[in-house]
Amino acid sequence: MSQALTLARPYARAAFSVARDANAFADWSNALGFAARVAADPQATELLDNPKFSRAEVVSVLAPEGASPTFTNLLELLFDNGRLALLPEIAGLYNELRREAEQIVKAKVTSAAELTATELETIKAGLRRRFGRDIEVETAIDASLIGGALIDADGVVIDGTLKGKLGRLQTALSN
Repeated sequence: MSQALTLARPYARAAFSVARDANAFADWSNALGFAARVAADPQATELLDNPKFSRAEVVSVLAPEGASPTFTNLLELLFDNGRLALLPEIAGLYNELRREAEQIVKAKVTSAAELTATELETIKAGLRRRFGRDIEVETAIDASLIGGALIDADGVVIDGTLKGKLGRLQTALSN
């Protein structure tokens, strides 16, 4: 995994530089996300690794509709260098660079049940106040949390789960 990240880093930095110069962070993020999802699909991998398909055919599968010529050039370069399998890592590293440049904090909110839009917005507003930056939220559901939410934002973990509160209570009672 670390070797893949090492190999992907120069491509991610180049993509970030091009996106920054073109003021097209969102477009590149969407295009890389699309290509990464396709490249990570097991059925697509068989197609991408099949030597019967030309560079143009493979790039047409990976590039979302309306992708910039610069993006398709990146895909062609990855194809030529046998690095298409790195697309998920490239997309991840690119998004890290983008969030840093746009001063966005990525937060993962894990809850026992699906959060309503209002609950999610309340969490985002609280995180905005705490970090003083925009928040990008990824949600997950884990029924074992019983209730509440576990938030991991920028290396800060906030455990507001019932499971966590019960664990802390048990520790306090045993001391």
